Amino acid sequence: QVQLVESGGGLVQAGESLTLSCTASRSLFRFRVMGWYRQAPGKQRELVATITNGGSTTYADSAKGRFTISRDNAKNTVNLQMNSLKPEDTAVYYCYTQDIVYNQYWGQGTQLTVSS
Repeated sequence: QVQLVESGGGLVQAGESLTLSCTASRSLFRFRVMGWYRQAPGKQRELVATITNGGSTTYADSAKGRFTISRDNAKNTVNLQMNSLKPEDTAVYYCYTQDIVYNQYWGQGTQLTVSS
């Protein structure tokens, strides 16, 4: 079983920056892809960014140019650096991973609130 623990959420003002971190209970090399999703109240969960074990990244249009996903293999951690935050970024952010046999795992979520 894989555990993902998110940290770094909180309350910020619009325009500020914040970094979310996700630490996995196993080596990142066991995972095909890791990423971040978010779910705002009353909305469906949506993709924010992903990074493969080869380092390839993808971003939602809303995240392009503002968010950066990265991985620290030595610390089994994936980070999401978020800049120029907007009130519409307010959501619960979930860490996600898919291992090499396509099992999927989710973290418990961390709340980000961006005030205007």
